[in-house]
Amino acid sequence: MFRDRVDAGRRLADRLGNVTPAAVVVGLPRGGVVVAAQVALRLGAPLDVIVVRKLGVPAAPEVAMGALGEGGVLVVNSDVVRRARVSPAAFAEVRLREQAVLDDRVQRLRAAVPLTPLSGRTVVVVDDGVATGATARAACQVARAARAASVILAVPVIAADVLPELAAVADRVVYVEAPVDLQAVGQRYADFSQVGDAEVTALLEQAADGDGGSATRRAER
Repeated sequence: MFRDRVDAGRRLADRLGNVTPAAVVVGLPRGGVVVAAQVALRLGAPLDVIVVRKLGVPAAPEVAMGALGEGGVLVVNSDVVRRARVSPAAFAEVRLREQAVLDDRVQRLRAAVPLTPLSGRTVVVVDDGVATGATARAACQVARAARAASVILAVPVIAADVLPELAAVADRVVYVEAPVDLQAVGQRYADFSQVGDAEVTALLEQAADGDGGSATRRAER
């Protein structure tokens, strides 16, 4: 069990080892950014976020038929759209709703820290854990659409049964634990407190200023 997200990030960074100097670490808001801050600090890499919104099938929102990413990135899973018989109008309705949520989050998170270009770089996508794989898969697809040279998915804990599908969208999947009975990510943390937008923004600002130590102390409090 991880003590908290800071502990998880440090242990995850140990598993990652050396990564190309051109790498950029992107956390999934919100909890994933706390983990990503530790990974970026250990790698000496820039820290950013990758803001994504899953596009869920109207009749089964947990099933991803695509994803949106900031910068106008749209990923469509045509097979799911076809099998679920989602009409163009229904798809457009979901997209419009999720775009509004994404735009609001981007506006808040980007108020002080500009987007780091991902094109041609190794992108390390970090979350605090993966249970179903939908959000992580969407984030990797968005990184691909943003022309990342390679994509590494790095998480402290991941459900063993989703490893194969995520290995298909990432060049490398790095994890500390892969239990076969994972029901919820929080099960593997002693402290899985909710993370707010203010903390995410502070971590990004401190990383941009090169004050990783301050970011660590803030996350530990």
